[in-house]
Amino acid sequence: MSGVTQLPETFDDLPNKRQYWPAPAGSEEEGLGMLRILTPEIVAEAARTQIQTGERVCLNWDIENLNPPGFGRKAFEHRIKWVAEGVAFDDEYHFNPQQTSQWDGFRHHANKDGVFYGGTTAEEIKDTQSPRIGIGCWAKKGIAGRGVLIDYVSYAQKKGISLNALSRQMISLDEVQEIARECNITFQKGDIFFLRVGLPGTWAAMSAEERKTYSEQPLPQHAGIEQSERVLRFMWDHHFAAVASDAVSFEVFPAINEEFDLHHHLLAGWGVPIGEMFDLDELAATCERLGRWSFFISSSPLNCARGVSSTPNCMAIF
Repeated sequence: MSGVTQLPETFDDLPNKRQYWPAPAGSEEEGLGMLRILTPEIVAEAARTQIQTGERVCLNWDIENLNPPGFGRKAFEHRIKWVAEGVAFDDEYHFNPQQTSQWDGFRHHANKDGVFYGGTTAEEIKDTQSPRIGIGCWAKKGIAGRGVLIDYVSYAQKKGISLNALSRQMISLDEVQEIARECNITFQKGDIFFLRVGLPGTWAAMSAEERKTYSEQPLPQHAGIEQSERVLRFMWDHHFAAVASDAVSFEVFPAINEEFDLHHHLLAGWGVPIGEMFDLDELAATCERLGRWSFFISSSPLNCARGVSSTPNCMAIF
């Protein structure tokens, strides 16, 4: 990922706080967005400092778990079929990546003007001949670097805070920074930021009827990080390459402060991938046991040139 454009150092240095589109339209650099930060030097340093014991934790939630999914999305289907009867089976997967662990690509969400990252239009995204800002841009080298975990679930338990990942519960930046201090986390340029909000636990405790009710809501509620200028400053000033959580929406939804909607700014504005519904439970347990909240991340998005989103195929290595 050579030819990295020098980033404005601070949020205040951004000429336009809502968008940073430095790369030529249709270029590989544009397709990478902030993943271009993950230079060979940064990845090598992350591997050298983070891979110590060789323990591995996969972060993909069971692909069948969120059933039925919200927003009218297609439920997961898996079929096993003979390809040669009596000799060999094939299988067929029918699913929307947005109903399980996924990376939101830059084609997923537009800004308030209906324009996607880099100035890409909806017409370009629907054009079957145009791969501009498609998820396939990430697949050539994958996503690799240093991951850091902010474990809000454990923090809430210690503080006696009731937590429901399918409510409009807001995690404040102050809480995120308090957890970082308690865990001696020092953020570095190119980090992949993970926030554990507790969706797997919330979902596991729900009955089939409660899950059905959730899926049928026209506007479901999701816990997540606050929307504010302070959060945007935090995200930009640390130059995260990507962000992810085990929540459905990463940020609290419906937005409490639409002016600072993170999907508008991170995806359409700055080209920062957003991961959602990752399985962070075992990751958190491993971090607690080892007494460290940073690790090496390896993720291989689907190699689909025009893709909007992708299963993460993500692993943490300690």
